[in-house]
Amino acid sequence: MHQFTLSAFADEISPWLETQMDVLDKFNIRHIEMRGVNDRPLVEHTLDEVKLIKQRLDERGFAISSVGSPIGKIGLDEDFDAHLDLFRHTLKIAQILEAPYIRMFSFWMPKDEDPQQYWPEVLHRWQQLVAAAEGYDVTLLHENEKDIFGDTAERCLQLLEALNTPKVKAVFDPANFVQCGVTPFPDAFTLLRKHVVYIHIKDALFATGDVMPADLGDGRIGDMLAELAACGYQGFLSLEPHLADFSGFKALENSAITSDKMDHGEAAFTCAVNALNSVINERGL
Repeated sequence: MHQFTLSAFADEISPWLETQMDVLDKFNIRHIEMRGVNDRPLVEHTLDEVKLIKQRLDERGFAISSVGSPIGKIGLDEDFDAHLDLFRHTLKIAQILEAPYIRMFSFWMPKDEDPQQYWPEVLHRWQQLVAAAEGYDVTLLHENEKDIFGDTAERCLQLLEALNTPKVKAVFDPANFVQCGVTPFPDAFTLLRKHVVYIHIKDALFATGDVMPADLGDGRIGDMLAELAACGYQGFLSLEPHLADFSGFKALENSAITSDKMDHGEAAFTCAVNALNSVINERGL
């Protein structure tokens, strides 16, 4: 049986680190993709605050799989110099947390315009980001996100091949591809496979774009995991439930999956973990 390493966007459980770790403990998940912590985005914390966060993680036996940064989630008309400064701060945060990866994006595209006309500027900005990361023992992960330049597999590949550096790899998000009308598996996955080192476990429906638990949408997550296992994948599976608006969640809240002691965040996360574990167990992965 292949041994996947699970991680999670724990801020979907709670904004508070202690609660995040308490819930992850219940599932024996020892890694966090840290985006929000102690009621603020991680990248807004001072370095001294990050050192205290790291101390607490060490005391509880947790490690950071990736910094879930917002870098690249700005428009091309916004101040890039300030954003580059935020990235430099993010690099220092990743170093303190001993994070192997930083999750990033390729900039919001103007609505109803051809993203390709903005390609030179997207590439130029990413080249500056890569240059800033030199000297740091961290890999930059481009995430396919709706409405950015890299929201199709072809444009993700375009960026990765143009940068052509081991410093930049791909994080693969099936739900985001579904929401862009892209078939995640096998189409996008096959195109990007050699660049993919990290997986977000999030599913969605083509018809509505609604986020679903793993393998209950159109992302073919089970098939993708089987392919990863067959290839000897050694990276993380990072749970990003986004189930607050999942139409079936209210019923699940009243089922045996939850208890009176669970709040909404924990219940949604429990639903997401159970769905992923069901896929893994049913397929013998």
